[in-house]
Amino acid sequence: MVKKYRPGAGSMAVYPRKRAKKETPSFSSLPAITVQEGETSKPLNFLGYKAGMTHVLGRDSHEQGTTFGQEVAYPITVIECPPMGVFGIRAYKKAGRGYGISALTDVFARNIDKNLLRRITRFKKKQKQEKTKEKPGEKAEENPERTVADLEKEKENLVAIRLLVHSKPSLTKTGKKKPDVIEIGLSGNVEQQLAYAKGVLGKELRVKDVFAEHEFVDVKAVTKGKGMQGPVKRFGVKIHRPKAKKRRVVGSIGPWNPSTVMFTVARAGQMGYHSRTELNKKILKVGEATEADKISPKAGFKNYGMVKNDFLLIGGSVAGPAKRAISLRHGIRKPPLERHKIESIDFIATSKEKPSAIVEEEVKAKHIVVEKEKKREEKSVQDEIAAAVRGEEKREKPKEK
Repeated sequence: MVKKYRPGAGSMAVYPRKRAKKETPSFSSLPAITVQEGETSKPLNFLGYKAGMTHVLGRDSHEQGTTFGQEVAYPITVIECPPMGVFGIRAYKKAGRGYGISALTDVFARNIDKNLLRRITRFKKKQKQEKTKEKPGEKAEENPERTVADLEKEKENLVAIRLLVHSKPSLTKTGKKKPDVIEIGLSGNVEQQLAYAKGVLGKELRVKDVFAEHEFVDVKAVTKGKGMQGPVKRFGVKIHRPKAKKRRVVGSIGPWNPSTVMFTVARAGQMGYHSRTELNKKILKVGEATEADKISPKAGFKNYGMVKNDFLLIGGSVAGPAKRAISLRHGIRKPPLERHKIESIDFIATSKEKPSAIVEEEVKAKHIVVEKEKKREEKSVQDEIAAAVRGEEKREKPKEK
């Protein structure tokens, strides 16, 4: 229900509010990160699956904040990131007409994951052709497969190199087997990108190879779908009085002349299942598969299950329901001023058995013990003598009846 003090809610910057073209999000632009000589290139984006939300407790290290030195609760989203298989390299050249770049050729790995055949049927046909023996007098294929050596010959014409990768949802407990296919950009110049792609082809990429803790990333996902909704729920317009003929409608949709309805007028239509990008989300932790038991509840996350692979803890919320694919990339804009600086994560909530207030007191007690030990080390001999004299004076004073 709409609130009276906020009759109109909704941004005009996200029009048209229609369903996303595809559920697997992909970035059309990537940050340009230079790599110094002698260093290797680095992947710029990755794909994971949303498990759910929880909260963590940590000590605030923001000196100008009101909660400096205190334990603060911070909401986080858990994103499971199973390793991604690199099955190809895509080379780009300058577009012949107009601006931008266009794909020149693809180089595929020999070892293809069997689950990838569920997504790309081209490899199935290729395998059948290999099984059939060539008859005598038959001509060879006119278009032989490209190799990495062919890319090195055309190095002058190349503009960018990207990796063709697929996810491995079969390693998770979601029940999904069909992988999602995306392109992963690389940092550095073409030579550095080609050298990195050559070494990774046919192997696996892990999330720790792409991101590090306390980095800012951009998150793209498709939001929860809510179907056809009216203007009250969709835009938050005010409900009319009970005597009105129609209550959950817009009072006026525009003038008679010109006889048209502006796009700014709240109308009924599709709500949810939109592609949305959120900038500068902070990574609080990059966890490995061995640490997955520490963040998963006993019964698993709701509508998802247990986390079994590498994972990311991202501060705040992320669009989409559980099990949905989440695309992550290095921040393309300048990182913001950090309002929440957490030294270390002291506690991750995995159940409702222990209230956060009790846990907070336990964590505070640990910090108090550490602070007391530091103070004892800082105390001099004279301070200890003075404290002992004060204690004797208190003992000599008679107790009042």
